[in-house]
Amino acid sequence: MATKPLQFTNNGNDFFNELRSQVDAYFTTNKISKNGNWLLWSKTAFAIIATPILLILALNIPAVGIPMPIWGSILLFVLIGQMHTFTGFNVMHDACHGAFSSKGWVNKLFGNSLSLMGSHAFIWKFKHNTLHHTWTNVDGLDDDIAKAPILRHCESQPFKPYHKNQHLYMFFLYGISIIFWMYANDFMKYFNKAVNEQPMPKMSFTEHLIFWTAKVCYTLFYVVAPLYFLGIGWGFACYMAMQISMGIVLSLVFQLAHAVEDLHFEDGVKYDTNGERLPNEWAIHQVMTTNNFATKSPFATWFMGGLNFQTEHHLFPSISHVHYPALNKILVPLCEKYNVKYNEMPTFSYAVGSHVRYMKSLGEAA
Repeated sequence: MATKPLQFTNNGNDFFNELRSQVDAYFTTNKISKNGNWLLWSKTAFAIIATPILLILALNIPAVGIPMPIWGSILLFVLIGQMHTFTGFNVMHDACHGAFSSKGWVNKLFGNSLSLMGSHAFIWKFKHNTLHHTWTNVDGLDDDIAKAPILRHCESQPFKPYHKNQHLYMFFLYGISIIFWMYANDFMKYFNKAVNEQPMPKMSFTEHLIFWTAKVCYTLFYVVAPLYFLGIGWGFACYMAMQISMGIVLSLVFQLAHAVEDLHFEDGVKYDTNGERLPNEWAIHQVMTTNNFATKSPFATWFMGGLNFQTEHHLFPSISHVHYPALNKILVPLCEKYNVKYNEMPTFSYAVGSHVRYMKSLGEAA
């Protein structure tokens, strides 16, 4: 495990300097903000209104006066899982990157929408913004690929015989990943005060309070309430339907962006041990370790909060996702000009197939 910050190679950064200059010119010329616009605000309103309505209907509360068959409750909990996913992709993600609004307090407010899903924005921002976005696909520093020994995400991770079936059992793990995230992973990071052995900044009293309040409220609304109103058996079934629905979609969107064929990984331990710099400058590393997919699908872009434009997001995380399609038109020609390998797959299903093939290949003995 890498124990100290590595450094990227500095080759003058001509590629990123020109890219950033053209992106800045795009916003200046068109006189538009880099933050969210009416599209993001409408998504936010949709999430705020729809989620509690779905929960109230799904719980079949007698006082509401709208009878709901149990199959209807299960279906609604699946939709609640997708509403949480939608909120995370669009609202929380932009806000935690400071892209939702030009006002810091607004970003903090909507960033804490992650608390409504049982997690904690402070821990997530360190894990995601600091580690994942800096050290993308660098084994030993990027916590998002630190799933060994259960899953093997790159060749530098040790091979185990059971990895030969990981392309099959990984979908089960994706389905329960949110439960593990909310009730195990968050607590391990909280009490260890570190993410993947990298020390977190000190949490304020307010952040401690938000952490525990989020855990209690999430448990009351999404665990206790279904068990109380729907009975233990059906309540548990609804809870699992929500978690599996959310876990599979969230996990797949990340995996399709970073764990498919032909993407680049680095062994952080090797470079740290040898005292060497990583071989590419930061921006080129980001392009080589990210994959765009389904960029021609309006629904995919709307639902996933532009995370199907993963490369644009990694290069400009503080710019709202609503602008990524426009940035793509700037990025692709510059990748060709500087001979930087740009990765894109045409559809969601094609990217899923590539992810399965990639994980299967890593299940073969070295």
